[in-house]
Amino acid sequence: MSGLQRPLAAAGVFALALVLTGCGRSEPPAEVAESVPLDAATAGRFAALALHCVHREYPNKIAHVLSGDEDVGPPRELTPAFYGCYDWHSSVHGHWLLARVARLFPAADFAPPARAALAVSLAEQNIAAEVEYVDGAGRVSFERPYGLAWLLQLAAELREWSDLPFAAELAGHLAPLEAKAVERLQTWLPKLSHPIRIGEHSQTAFALGLALDWARVAEDQAMIDLIVERSRSWYAADRQCPLAYEPSGHDFLSPCIAEADLMRRVMAPDVFAVWLRGFLPDIPEDGRAEWFTPATVTDPSDPKLAHLDGLNLSRAWMLEGIAAGLPPGDPRAAAIRASAKVHATAGLASVTGEHYEGGHWLGSFATYLVTRRGLPPELQVTGER
Repeated sequence: MSGLQRPLAAAGVFALALVLTGCGRSEPPAEVAESVPLDAATAGRFAALALHCVHREYPNKIAHVLSGDEDVGPPRELTPAFYGCYDWHSSVHGHWLLARVARLFPAADFAPPARAALAVSLAEQNIAAEVEYVDGAGRVSFERPYGLAWLLQLAAELREWSDLPFAAELAGHLAPLEAKAVERLQTWLPKLSHPIRIGEHSQTAFALGLALDWARVAEDQAMIDLIVERSRSWYAADRQCPLAYEPSGHDFLSPCIAEADLMRRVMAPDVFAVWLRGFLPDIPEDGRAEWFTPATVTDPSDPKLAHLDGLNLSRAWMLEGIAAGLPPGDPRAAAIRASAKVHATAGLASVTGEHYEGGHWLGSFATYLVTRRGLPPELQVTGER
C-alpha cells in the first residue's frame, strides 16, 4: 500500500463505521421532524457515505468513448481524480459533499479524513489528467451538462472556502478543469435550440441553476449573462406545466419544479410570482402539503428505481427555493414549504448506505438539501466555526 493509499484506507474504515451506525431505512432521522436542521452528527453520516465511495473504483459505470486500443484502461487511470462512487458525476459531487461539510464543520471527527481524501483526489497531476481526458477525441459532450455543473459546484465550494490555505491550493489545482467546464457550457448553450425537459442527467434547468450559482460566486459576468439569457429565452413563456404527469419512473429531478427553481434565480420576486401563477396555477393558498406528494420507491436496490429517492430530496430543496423566491406574504408559500417538508422527510429516510445503488450519490443530495446550498447566501447553513 502506498503512502497516499494509507490515509484513504483509514478514511474508508471510518466511513464504513459511520454508515453502518443507525441506518435502518424504515425510520427517518430524528432531525427530519421539524425544519431539517444540520449538526455535526448528521453531516458525519453524509460524509461517511462519500468517504466510503470516492476512492472505491468498482462497481463502475463509465461514459467512455474509445477511439483506439490506447483508450482502454481502468477508471483510476482514465480519470484519476474522479473514478470512484460508481460514475464520474457522482464522484464529483461526492467530493463536493466532503468539501461542503468539512468547511462547515472543521472541528468534526470526519473533517480530517475528508480533507485527506480531497487532497489525494485533487492533486495537481490528477486534475491535469482529467483535463487531458475531457479533451480526448469524441468527448465533446462528456458529462454535459450534469457532471459539468456539479464540477462547477465543487469549484464554487472551494472558492468560498479559500480563506483556508489548504482549500485555496485545491481550488488552484482544480482551476484548469473548472475552466474547461465553463468553456464547454459556453460553447454548447448558444447552439442548443431547445431546452432538455427530462427528469434525469441531461435536464438543462437543474444544470443551469448550479452553473449560475457558480458564476455568481466566481463573479463571471459573461457566464451569468449567458445563463440568464438562455433561461429567459427557453422558459419565460412557459405556462401550465403538466405536474400531474410527474414523476416518470426513473426521475431524480422534476422537470416542472426544477424549471421554477431556476426561474426564481433569474427573475425579481414580483415578476417570478406572476410567472409562477401561470406556470403552476394549482398551488393552493391554504397551506396544505397534499397538492404535491412524494414519490414511492419499491426497490431501493435497483439503481434506476432508486432515482425516486433522489427525486424526493431534489424536490424538497427546489420547493424551498421556489418559496424563497416569492415576495414576502405570498399566499402560496406556506403550501410550497409544507410540501417541501414532507418531501424532505421521505427523501432523508432513504439516505442510509444500505444499498450502494443509492448510497453512492444520495448523501450529496441530502447534503445539498440540509445545508440549503441552493438558497440565497443569507439562508444557507453556516455550520460550526
